Amino acid sequence: MAKIDPRIETLREMRSKAQLGGGQDRIDRQHAKGKLTARERLDLLLDKGSFTELEPFTTQQNDPNEQSLMGDGVVTGYGTVEGRTVYVYAQDFTVQGGALGEMHSRKICRAMDLAAANGSPIVGLIDSGGARIQEGVKSLGGYAEIFKRNAQYSGVVPQISLVLGPCAGGAAYSPALTDMIIMVEKQSFMFLTGPQVIKTVTGEETDFESLGGAEVHLNQSGIAHLITKDEESALALVRYLLAYLPSNNIDSPPQGSTEDDPRRLAESLNSLVPIDPAMPYSMHEVIEAVVDRGSFLELQAGYARNAIVGLARFDRMPVGILAQEPSVMAGVIDIDAADKLCRTVRFCDAFNLPLITFVDSPGFLPGVGQEHRGIIRHGAKVLYAYSEATVPKISVVTRKAYGGAYVVMSSKYLGTDINYAWPSAEIAVMGPEGATNILYRKEISAAEDPEAERKRLEDEYRQRYLTPYAAASAGYVDDVIEPAETRWMIIKALRAIRHKSEQHPPRKHGNMPV
Repeated sequence: MAKIDPRIETLREMRSKAQLGGGQDRIDRQHAKGKLTARERLDLLLDKGSFTELEPFTTQQNDPNEQSLMGDGVVTGYGTVEGRTVYVYAQDFTVQGGALGEMHSRKICRAMDLAAANGSPIVGLIDSGGARIQEGVKSLGGYAEIFKRNAQYSGVVPQISLVLGPCAGGAAYSPALTDMIIMVEKQSFMFLTGPQVIKTVTGEETDFESLGGAEVHLNQSGIAHLITKDEESALALVRYLLAYLPSNNIDSPPQGSTEDDPRRLAESLNSLVPIDPAMPYSMHEVIEAVVDRGSFLELQAGYARNAIVGLARFDRMPVGILAQEPSVMAGVIDIDAADKLCRTVRFCDAFNLPLITFVDSPGFLPGVGQEHRGIIRHGAKVLYAYSEATVPKISVVTRKAYGGAYVVMSSKYLGTDINYAWPSAEIAVMGPEGATNILYRKEISAAEDPEAERKRLEDEYRQRYLTPYAAASAGYVDDVIEPAETRWMIIKALRAIRHKSEQHPPRKHGNMPV
């Protein structure tokens, strides 16, 4: 048997040492917290045996005390998810708490550059105590290099951030610049200023969980798109999410699989919308009934619950879903709902996902607070996003589409390709109560029985203006359809317009009212 070249032995020893990150003791401490190591996480995320590491021997420069810690606190490389190439970086908390320094940043930027150059998604597994203080401004420069790439590659390749531990200070801006953020309950934290700083400055007492935990960011700030109970579920969710997305902005989204009949009728929808327009119903039920069974993935579910956004499939084709939820605030659009809708429209448009919009909203939320906080500006974002989007767009008015809510929610004259309405649709400037008070104020005041006259005039207004046939007669909707046939009508429309080509006037970029 030939003797092994000592240089090969040295290489094997170095690779073995690099695999240990900060050492077995620190790995044991990570496990004791119920957390996986960076390499264990990548093993679960990527197809078995597909990971190829880049720059495993990189170390922190000019620090002899840390020269033995190869990798410099982050594992980078590429692999596959369901056979498609994905670039990854996973911060290693066993090395200086995953703190970011110059070489650490360079490794992440290298992976991001390769992802963009090769048209592949980039997935970041974040678990870091923040900037490496001893490296001073080099750490800050490292963050800036990452942020710059987050912005430059936005809309070019999907960027997904999986927060699996702390993400504090300026580090939080990187996931905030990416397309999707997934967090783990009781384990993930994102904030700019920690509890101690807040106490010093304001005197307020708080802790990590209540300041920036997963539940906070899903339900209050709207920063998190999805949360899970544990790391394994979060990593599986990334794989599931990627199945809806193309690898880049040039590709078409991958088709899934389903045994759901495209012509399937949803008979329950024919009796779902109450006769009384003031009665609520579940738009979630509408969505689940018409998409491929089990395909709806709701995003930001706890935030601005009066709006619904997510991904789904129709006849295996991935699409973006946008809607109001009439059982929450009557489906009214407020500032948070507008931001949620706008962000989703732009994300879907960037990655060639058709937009399916279900409309039931009485308008924008009135009130001094909303006006002073800029509801006009936030509502204009939704107008801008739908007008700018060039992907196939289909809308279905299920009930109320009043005033500005009708216009901004994918109306025909914002460039929507196919517009449907249910028989329960009410498309008008405003509801019958407000319209009657304005149009017939004098008649009502002069009547012997003002309330009876008001009711008569409201009914007359409803019959004359609040029917889908009034809108259809003027061409504002393309057809009035039975709710039960909504699935098949959307699928036929998608097949007809899936290859649409639309060009806007040449420009550097528009000036969106952010």
